[in-house]
Amino acid sequence: MISLSHVSKLYDKVIGVNDLTIDLPPGAYGLVGPNGSGKTTFINLITGQLRPTLGSVQVLGFNPWKHRRVLRRIGLCPATDVLYPNVSALEWVTYQVRLHGFSRPESRERAVESLGMVSMTNDMQRPMGSYSLGMRQRTKIAQAMAHQPDLLILDEPYNGLDPVGRYQMTELLKSLVASGKSVLFASHVLHEIEAVTSAFLLIYGGRLLASGTTAEIERILAGTPQEVVLHGDDVPRLIHRLADQPWVESLQLSDERRVLRVALRDATELYRSLAHWIAEDGLQIDRFESAGSNLTAVFECLLRHHRGES
Repeated sequence: MISLSHVSKLYDKVIGVNDLTIDLPPGAYGLVGPNGSGKTTFINLITGQLRPTLGSVQVLGFNPWKHRRVLRRIGLCPATDVLYPNVSALEWVTYQVRLHGFSRPESRERAVESLGMVSMTNDMQRPMGSYSLGMRQRTKIAQAMAHQPDLLILDEPYNGLDPVGRYQMTELLKSLVASGKSVLFASHVLHEIEAVTSAFLLIYGGRLLASGTTAEIERILAGTPQEVVLHGDDVPRLIHRLADQPWVESLQLSDERRVLRVALRDATELYRSLAHWIAEDGLQIDRFESAGSNLTAVFECLLRHHRGES
């Protein structure tokens, strides 16, 4: 679906993305990274809005910079606000669909259907200048979907949406993925991505830091320094087991004495020993949390590993 080979994009002396090599089959992917990490540059490259300084970009088998027809198979919701104050959502989305070569009646029909999918039916005749930020966001998403693209690219699609709108957007994305559509959406809010897909790309400093599923990254991190948290009434009884282990960095017991944080040089050793200790000592442990159970913790651990920190 998307293939980048040693792609770099330079803005004068500033590096937007640096030596990206990615091959993604059809599916749903979250694009994660802090502000300024290169997410939007990556999106602009795969939608043909930017030409790479070095390397090659292929989307759905074509170079999007040279073969503009491939854009009919791509839907884009940009992060930037789009506002024509005296134009209604229906007029604007209809016009966007017509740009892809559809007739006026079919474009209007698709626009009405798409605006209905984002709960804008009752307001689609009003001028967009009267819309809230959330309504404008819904309209942007509608125009990205209206021509029924094979690949839907959403840059921060949850911006401006209230909690109800965020829930509705998550359900919409899940339904699109279930129907066989490919979706790539950028967000810096990790739980929003986890609600739709476990597959992600982490871009940091213009580089691809990690890609895959949470489970795959957990296997990579099993032998790297990380923290685990144990919950339960009997966690204090584990301290004597852990205190003398060479692979334990530090132990921290909460004031309530029900939560034990364990900093580890090698988590694999704990995984090998913990079940045996619990059974042998007859311990009641309610919950075990590792970096792999929380995408935020996975990324923090990857960033420390990337920086060479222990």
